[in-house]
Amino acid sequence: MYSKLIPLAILQSLFLCGGQVLLKLALSAAGPFSWTWRFFRAQLTNWWFLGCGISFGLATVLWMFILKHYPFGVAYPLSCLSYIFGMLAALFIFRESVTAGQWAGVFLIILGCILITK
Repeated sequence: MYSKLIPLAILQSLFLCGGQVLLKLALSAAGPFSWTWRFFRAQLTNWWFLGCGISFGLATVLWMFILKHYPFGVAYPLSCLSYIFGMLAALFIFRESVTAGQWAGVFLIILGCILITK
């Protein structure tokens, strides 16, 4: 029944996670954070920040399509797939360590998504 929703939810989650990854890269390249106009103005020329905005924009447009065509009670829980992609990004892009408990959480998220779409 939800064979078209699952790939859309995966793609939307990838865009959402990609936006977060690009935001982290943008802020890493920005130097120390400060609540100044100079800091925020500098972000306007930060290509990582631009990519972040594009990725979040694509995720939002795709999310609008998903919400229009699928039940909220099924679509919204699938948005947690971005947590799985975030964990993979932490591991492979940022070289962070991932604990067994975190992997157990990923497994439970996957199991929950399978149960929701059945």
